[in-house]
Amino acid sequence: MSQTRRVVITGLGCVTCLGESVDELFKALLAGKSGISVIEGFDTSLFTVHFGGEIKNFDLTRFGVDSREARRMDLFSQYAVGSAIQAVKDSGLQFDREDPTRVSVIIATGIGGIGEIEQQHLRLLNKGPRQVSPFCVPKLMGNAASGIISMMYGLQGPNFCVVTACASAAHGIGEAMWNIINNRSDISICGGSEAALTPIGLGSFCALKSLSTRNDNPTIASRPFDIDRDGFVMSEGAGLVVLEEYEHARKRGAKIYAELIGYGATSDAHHITAPLPDGSGAARAIKIALEQARLSPDKVDYINAHGTSTQLNDIAEVLAVKSVFGEHIYKISMSSIKSCIGHALGASGGIELIVTVKSMGKSILPPTINLDNLDPQCDAKIDYVPNKAKERKINYALSNSLGFGGHNAALVVGKV
Repeated sequence: MSQTRRVVITGLGCVTCLGESVDELFKALLAGKSGISVIEGFDTSLFTVHFGGEIKNFDLTRFGVDSREARRMDLFSQYAVGSAIQAVKDSGLQFDREDPTRVSVIIATGIGGIGEIEQQHLRLLNKGPRQVSPFCVPKLMGNAASGIISMMYGLQGPNFCVVTACASAAHGIGEAMWNIINNRSDISICGGSEAALTPIGLGSFCALKSLSTRNDNPTIASRPFDIDRDGFVMSEGAGLVVLEEYEHARKRGAKIYAELIGYGATSDAHHITAPLPDGSGAARAIKIALEQARLSPDKVDYINAHGTSTQLNDIAEVLAVKSVFGEHIYKISMSSIKSCIGHALGASGGIELIVTVKSMGKSILPPTINLDNLDPQCDAKIDYVPNKAKERKINYALSNSLGFGGHNAALVVGKV
């Protein structure tokens, strides 16, 4: 299908362990700060890991939401709502002037309301079934965030949740893009949210032995592409964007951050948790995104890497980008913000796309911190923007997201 309707990004909003706004997050990233800390929300003394990218003392009422309404949401929905309020305000949209049937809401999550499941299971065990909350299902369901946001603004267009592990947010944004291209909507609030830093969430990943165990120094635990990496760092948060059909945005005089020009999605069909060792599944997703964008690989200036800080993923992603970009990969800068904020699972692709378009607009790249000794298998000739932000003009950029289950997603953005 030829692309006749263009899609642009007109609003940004996020909640992360490095700040509860886009400006806070971006400023901290450029300064090379880490948001990783000892977990305070529950007792981790019996766990092998005691730290994560925890958001401390989040209060949705600061975003203008009534406290009673906030209590009826799981934390993952609260993060999404806070991010949506920011993104809509940033976009300047006034939905009472829009056709509500032409606005979609697609909010992704990898795990959904796991905190609510834990709390209500304890009530069931300790107090019996009659004490299970009637709000349990509305809070735990993965589509709760998208439903709540649509009701907040009275939006009646396509509304659904994408669940593809760590690729969820990128898939959600990509599907929102296709909704606009295919004339099913003119506007979309989309992205991802996650609040899985809970006892069962942390315990499950500890059992998988996929997490870093640097309890003595959490801020250096996430170290993508470094030879001493020992696993990823769990974090939480949300990253949402407002997408808009270009002519619609132009007619209302909207501020445009970037154009979303390509989206690729593939499956490894290989292993439930491990990527294809040669990165070929991720490579195909990148190629599809570039083809849709009608962009040759040598036009890309920056890659916001998935870069989890795990042994298998980092090497597979490097092989993937090398296979797509060839010798041009040595002219591209590629960094991973997971070094600073950890891995927010289903929210990561949304947060990372926000940072990518901010980098494009400001002509400065966030660093990969803690990259002290590059893994030789990750190719020393690639510019990983180690430890210090770097000024660079960006015309086109790529954001990668790879998830358990073999899910791969790639998003390509360009300047307008």
